[in-house]
Amino acid sequence: MKRTVPMDKLTDVLEGIGQAPVKKRAITNHSVLNEAYHYAKPSSFSRGMRIDLNGLTILLISGTASIDEHGKSIHIGDFHAQLRRTFANITGLLASEGRTWHDIVRTTCYLRDIDRDYEAFNEGRTAFFQGQALNPVPASTCVEARLCRPELLVEIEAIAMFRTVNESDTNKT
Repeated sequence: MKRTVPMDKLTDVLEGIGQAPVKKRAITNHSVLNEAYHYAKPSSFSRGMRIDLNGLTILLISGTASIDEHGKSIHIGDFHAQLRRTFANITGLLASEGRTWHDIVRTTCYLRDIDRDYEAFNEGRTAFFQGQALNPVPASTCVEARLCRPELLVEIEAIAMFRTVNESDTNKT
């Protein structure tokens, strides 16, 4: 049996959605990354931001690199190891929200030297995505950039999106 919703009710619902507050909070995972404001030279940014939009959640993961849980750069000079640690850090941030790479819809990738490292980057990214069984893979852009620390060779930021159930919906049984 098909239910129909009167147009005035639908209009009320749509207006309510448009006026619903946007909930946001910082995300982190101290087992893989410290907070940037704890650096010797503090930086003012969150590792990620969770935005809840009336049943749709977006995770904005800040540019992440081969940094350990103490804020130190690791795997200096080893592009492959830096890339693996970068993916592990993003994986940890996703896990802190109960999510995986299957929720990632976009990445932006920054390489210190795109001419030297792009082939290794693309091979490593492809292997990682295959290991995660991603299909489709996220939309992505890769650019050359001067990174925040001279020893870092790769940095990746990511956006994840997923549906959530509103608590009020679960009480309507």
